[in-house]
Amino acid sequence: MQQLRLGVPKGSLQDATISLFQKSGWRISLSSRNYFPEINDSSISCSICRAQEMSRYVESGTFDVGLTGKDWILENGSQVKVVADLIYSKVSQRPTRWVLAVPLESEIKELADLEGKKISTELTNFTRSYFKEQGVNVTVEFSWGATEAKVIDGLCDAIVEVTETGSTMRANGLRIVHELMQSNTQLIANVDSWKDPWKREKIEQISLLLQGALKAENMVGLKMNVPEDKVGNVMEILPSLNAPTVSHLYQSEWLAIEVVVDKDQVRELIPALMKRGAEGIIEYPLYKVI
Repeated sequence: MQQLRLGVPKGSLQDATISLFQKSGWRISLSSRNYFPEINDSSISCSICRAQEMSRYVESGTFDVGLTGKDWILENGSQVKVVADLIYSKVSQRPTRWVLAVPLESEIKELADLEGKKISTELTNFTRSYFKEQGVNVTVEFSWGATEAKVIDGLCDAIVEVTETGSTMRANGLRIVHELMQSNTQLIANVDSWKDPWKREKIEQISLLLQGALKAENMVGLKMNVPEDKVGNVMEILPSLNAPTVSHLYQSEWLAIEVVVDKDQVRELIPALMKRGAEGIIEYPLYKVI
């Protein structure tokens, strides 16, 4: 039997990735000391790998497919097939940002002020290339961790660090000077694996269902009954991916309406629907929206 070798990112994305796969129909079982988790699909084998290294292993063919950040693909200069953008994290569904930050009292206000200064970051290759393109000469040192503490302690002049909201940096007395790039999780494939018909079909199946599960996280379904003479009033305020589904109730002048809406709209929408004649409104979760 053919098998697809899947790389699952270790670290901050691990739990979110396993949860997303479960919503998509694949249950990945991982023990604390196991780098080769089980999955309920005999055609897939799994391995755990740091997101920072994932693109290199996918490029080399160790994995056929994997998930990692756009930032680490650029950092490694990996030649891989980007199959899908998947914006998810342990905190929020928004891209992460790599930013240049300095202490609040620093005199550095813009990139040009970094001329001849020292920057600490885990994203060394990208940072060097970025400042070279900007024509600013800087020294970039690799940080093994606790990067924010280095600039506070005066071990460097600035840091390039990843953030989502910037709240942690503000809490630590840091000021964001400039955003270098935005990054999100990407489903990537080995170039040769993508050319293989069986592997490509399997990768496309994974991509389709992962994206469907992500889309469903922000949406819910609504069902309601509406008198036939009030359907027009209800339709005026009813959003939908496509036209709502409408069907007659058996031997009745009432109609059943079913619609998919953004989760954030529901609290305002349900009272408005009731005022326009809708009754028996049911809200239900969605697992995939394809």
